[in-house]
Amino acid sequence: MDINKIDQIIDGHNSEASSLIQVLLEIQSENRWLPRQALERISERMDVPLSRIQHIATFYKAFSLVPKGRHEIHICMGTACHVRGAQNILNAVEDHTGIKPGETDLALKFSLETVNCLGCCALGPVIEVDGQIHGKLTPPETAEALKKYE
Repeated sequence: MDINKIDQIIDGHNSEASSLIQVLLEIQSENRWLPRQALERISERMDVPLSRIQHIATFYKAFSLVPKGRHEIHICMGTACHVRGAQNILNAVEDHTGIKPGETDLALKFSLETVNCLGCCALGPVIEVDGQIHGKLTPPETAEALKKYE
């Protein structure tokens, strides 16, 4: 990530330590992950110990310290989706992408995560790709839905 872009984000918050989480969120949004170089620059410019920044970045699930794919897939494994075949949907996604939950493919096209609930239980089983919900899926429909993101 470009140091100038990091500095712009920090400057937008007047380098105030109280804005640390917002700065991290903005950098994550720009870059899809938090590179070590960015964390070191934040530490230096905002006068916050690197260990504190790393603690925050590892505590919140919204942050990633490893590169993420261009398309983030979230599969609901909650009760309603589970009883309607969420495991079969997960298997279809794993087969299609070649990755397991918590992984990103080598081409940085897809990242895969499981979640406990996406809040649309009536549509189960459900996946979310880049914020778009796909519901009442079968495994073949799942593979078809993912083709839109290739």
